[in-house]
Amino acid sequence: MKSLLVLPAGPRARWVTVVLWFLVMFVVFGTNIPGKFADAENNESISYLPGDAEATRALEAQKKLVGSEEAPIVIVYRREGGLTAADRERIRENLAELNSQVEGVSKPFVLTQKSKDGTAVIVTSSITSTGEGEDIREPVEDARDIVSGNFDGLEVAITGPAGYASDSIKVFESINGTLFAAAFGLVFVLLILIYRSPFLLWLPLISVGFAEIGARAVGYGLTEMGVTVNGQSSSILSVLVLGAGTDYALLLISRYREELRHRESRTESMQVALGSAGPAIVYSGLTVIAALLCLSLAELNSTASMGPIGAMGILMAMISMLTLLPAMLVIAPRFVFWPKVPRVGTGGADAEHGPWRRLGDRIAKRPRPVWITAVLVLLVMCAGLFSYNDGLTSANGYVDEVEAVRGEQTIAKSFPGGSNVPTEIVVGDPSRVSAVAKAVGDVPGVAGVRKATVTPNGVVLNAVLVDEPYSKTAFNLIPDIRTAAHKAGGETTLVGGGTAVEHDIREANRHDVKLIVPIVLLVVFLILVALLRALAAPVMLIGTVVLSFFAALGIGFLVSDYIFDFPGVDPSLPLYVFVFLVALGIDYNIFLMARVREETAVHGTREGMLRGLAVTGGVITSAGIVLAGTFSVLAVLPLVFLAEMGFTVAFGVLLDTFLVRSILVPALTLDIGPKVWWPSALARQEESAGTGRPAEPDTAAG
Repeated sequence: MKSLLVLPAGPRARWVTVVLWFLVMFVVFGTNIPGKFADAENNESISYLPGDAEATRALEAQKKLVGSEEAPIVIVYRREGGLTAADRERIRENLAELNSQVEGVSKPFVLTQKSKDGTAVIVTSSITSTGEGEDIREPVEDARDIVSGNFDGLEVAITGPAGYASDSIKVFESINGTLFAAAFGLVFVLLILIYRSPFLLWLPLISVGFAEIGARAVGYGLTEMGVTVNGQSSSILSVLVLGAGTDYALLLISRYREELRHRESRTESMQVALGSAGPAIVYSGLTVIAALLCLSLAELNSTASMGPIGAMGILMAMISMLTLLPAMLVIAPRFVFWPKVPRVGTGGADAEHGPWRRLGDRIAKRPRPVWITAVLVLLVMCAGLFSYNDGLTSANGYVDEVEAVRGEQTIAKSFPGGSNVPTEIVVGDPSRVSAVAKAVGDVPGVAGVRKATVTPNGVVLNAVLVDEPYSKTAFNLIPDIRTAAHKAGGETTLVGGGTAVEHDIREANRHDVKLIVPIVLLVVFLILVALLRALAAPVMLIGTVVLSFFAALGIGFLVSDYIFDFPGVDPSLPLYVFVFLVALGIDYNIFLMARVREETAVHGTREGMLRGLAVTGGVITSAGIVLAGTFSVLAVLPLVFLAEMGFTVAFGVLLDTFLVRSILVPALTLDIGPKVWWPSALARQEESAGTGRPAEPDTAAG
């Protein structure tokens, strides 16, 4: 591995590497592949579901009956105290304008419902879904330009499936540019503070920028192969590439700077740095990639697609930082480090002095009380897990109010809550329609059932729920509705619609957590075994990171509830946070323990731990701050789920950086002693054997 890693630092290879990267970027920009990646996003909820979910099968059956997939537009007019004659005239004028000016609808706008108390009416139309976001958004926005607003007490809002889809598309379209600009700007500021050089920071910034562009280019290729990409996975991709890429850059540059103090040749210094830090970066990247690929096993398409998309982003970041960055660093003169230019003979990272060595020495005096105290602190944080509330839904998942949600709330004041998004029941046997309608209508919580579409091959019924369609109460009705519908209508009867989609997404999430969590732990454990050639150390590291995950999740739940005052957390949040924190948290332990193992082979476990902590403490802390900073940018986005995930992962990364990696792991390693390397030969090495010669060849990292 080392012979391959050092290639980009060669006299000719460095120039070839840089030229190839710039040529690739020229082609990517020239063909606008990143723009095509953004256009390929699919933010419709139904696209998240696996093909065997009943809501998905119901949609397919409905499309066969009517020939297309329809997204209803629902317009509600409401005045507290009752609609006036002027209001009714406005409605008639609006209908004429809507039908003459709004293009892209498949059915005319018609008044379909009047409330019993005379306070509201509902106007509906429909859009044929083509899979293109603009084909839904443009008609909805054109209609809103005509009717939406508050007119002297008359509330008018557009909602329904098309309204929700339009608002979702609008929010996601605004995320990518804002997120990348904010994250890139934050990384820029952090690199200035870390390097304190006006020149050096540009090399990792160029490298991470190229990695981001390359990731989107490859991501477009994945979409062409059928991988579903939405605004959520696209946003997370940017954070992963920027955060992980900058981390790898910090580790490599730190080791390169250290080697420049020992030798005059920049080429030799980079080759030594790549040979030492490169394998740790590779194993770190492979750990995150493997953990993310485990998501591909998920039932939920949005989760499964995050696997290859995220893994591809990490791979691009790793390749860029191991090829483009070292090539540019070797080409650049030492002056790029100004004002702190590394000179030969000035010494490297001091393994025997400095703040991190002093911290290690304090821990070494009484390691057992230290790690027990750290574990107790983490367990106290875990108490927040008892505040778990999965009440986040499509209706309350926006940080700011959107019109579709406002319209749904307006409808609920005068109609049954589910009037704007009815539950759709596809009855394949027309002779059983009446029986199905009666059985479903008798389910508590169903306000009424009506025919929506009638064909010779089947009928579509709309069941209107009493509660708002995107509420937990409504989701819990779906199993009872399905039981009643299946019993009365047979196997060809399927229950779908927006509420059923949300219900099936939640069920798939529960399945995915049970499946993926143990697989991720096993994969990460095996990679650690391969890196450290031990069993005891990987078990210890996995245990500390899992405990840190639960602590971060507990704090995340408390902050979401009591500080942000969010309505709950998304059911998929624990799985995403688990994968990111376990994979990324192990990253820092890999950076630390790879160096500790290198030092242990020469100096023994105790001194190896102290020296490893001393020389890696600064760079790993900087890396943790950068990664936490990039994830924290998610907290400013207009979606509650991303805001919650951004805070929780950022807090967890900082927890791993400052408590787990800096205190808990060193204390445990010092307390366990050489046995931490069991069953390798290092476990049999005497602590006093600091002979300056390794007990065994140090080939753990390649």
